[in-house]
Amino acid sequence: MTSPPPGLRERKKRATREALREAALRLAVEHGPDRVRVEDIAEAAGVSPRTYNNYFASREQAIVSAVTADREAGIAAAVAARGAGVRLADAVTEAVVEQYTHTGERAQRALLLITARTALRDAFLDATADIEPPLTEVIADRLRDAAGAHTARVLAASAAAAVRVALEGWLRPPEGAEAAGGLGAGGLVVTSGSLPDQLREALAPLAPAFDAAERRTRR
Repeated sequence: MTSPPPGLRERKKRATREALREAALRLAVEHGPDRVRVEDIAEAAGVSPRTYNNYFASREQAIVSAVTADREAGIAAAVAARGAGVRLADAVTEAVVEQYTHTGERAQRALLLITARTALRDAFLDATADIEPPLTEVIADRLRDAAGAHTARVLAASAAAAVRVALEGWLRPPEGAEAAGGLGAGGLVVTSGSLPDQLREALAPLAPAFDAAERRTRR
């Protein structure tokens, strides 16, 4: 799966989005998310608030983008890189685990903020829906049959929903944790269990559907 290189306009849009999310994360780390306004983020990125609103619907969305940036495309690229010789269910699962667990310092800083604020946690979970479009494309490319496009979208949407379920479980404190101190200062969530394990567990029920789609392709 190949795509033409982005044009000048697209490169400028990507640069603006990158500047906004970097500014959002930096200001949130320095001052706390609750003290950061959209106007502050726009000013720090050198754009107008109106331009900001063309890219993000809220400050929470911009902050979360610092940890989710390019993850959706990364999952699709990782599935494509594994090739047709790898079972599709395994390719999707390992691509998701890889992209959600191999994070850099910037993502770790953002995740600390996310686990401390309900609005940020909600935005983080909502971002899983962005997995669907690029994953649909790469699954459809793998299936290559008349029903492939429809099936690919269903499978990609199901995978995105499974990731959200896993993240909700991971970010939910164990039962009784609040009374026992499982929530830190400012509502910080003490994450539960292994994220890779929870992602694999959530995606496992989709394996028969992925397998059935691949079998139809081979007929």
